[in-house]
Amino acid sequence: MHSTENCCLITGASSGLGMEFARQLAPSASVLILVARRLERLEALRCELLRPGLTIHCRQVDLANPGDLDRLIAWLSAMDTPLSFLINNAGLGDDGEFARSEWERVDQMLEVNIRALTKLTLAALPALRKQPSAAILNVSSIAGFLPVPKTAVYAASKAYVTSLSEALRCELRGTGIRVTAVCPGPVPTEFKEVASRRHEKTKSLNPPPFFKTPAQKVVRDALAAVAGDRARVVPGWYISAVLSLAATMPMPFVRWALTRRAKE
Repeated sequence: MHSTENCCLITGASSGLGMEFARQLAPSASVLILVARRLERLEALRCELLRPGLTIHCRQVDLANPGDLDRLIAWLSAMDTPLSFLINNAGLGDDGEFARSEWERVDQMLEVNIRALTKLTLAALPALRKQPSAAILNVSSIAGFLPVPKTAVYAASKAYVTSLSEALRCELRGTGIRVTAVCPGPVPTEFKEVASRRHEKTKSLNPPPFFKTPAQKVVRDALAAVAGDRARVVPGWYISAVLSLAATMPMPFVRWALTRRAKE
């Protein structure tokens, strides 16, 4: 067992990738801190994963609420077991044209994807520095590599997450804290459904099955990247190949392709 798995905090643990992170870490961790808005789901996951030698804390937190976040940080600072692995997994999306966005929804997305992730990371660093080996894993997205029409704010927020992760990795070299960003493509979870605007009849891009990466593989690749001290990982060979190809394209062509997508 890696020492980073002693005490792990996972945001957005009530579904999707967060739930899968908890499942894959449970056999080797000594403490899991599961954070999400839906307490009943966290408690159900706790019952599923609990085993001798493992302590699981379920914390009902709305990361879009600054007061909730501050209370979580205060609770963490009073813990007997210092944090060794922070997984910033929680994220919100919003599908549709920016001009037709609802500010409340956009604001929540910025609070969760950027502000909460940044503040929680900053607050966790003193505890992480006390460990002989610690890690931060930020869940970003391939959307962060390009300005994506009809999910403009989400893509921009994930560009921030990837950039912050790379910068922190440079700053923290030699401290024993590893920083990794995982940038998945489409994953079969409820994220897309939550991101859709129910009051709008928008044409949603539905990628083919081979373009999607199962949550189990995304998490497995992400944890392997942390163990291998890799800066960034894009799970799925097909997604990785497409991104590599896109990186070679001239920007005028990329803008033309994205504009066509925006008009669809």
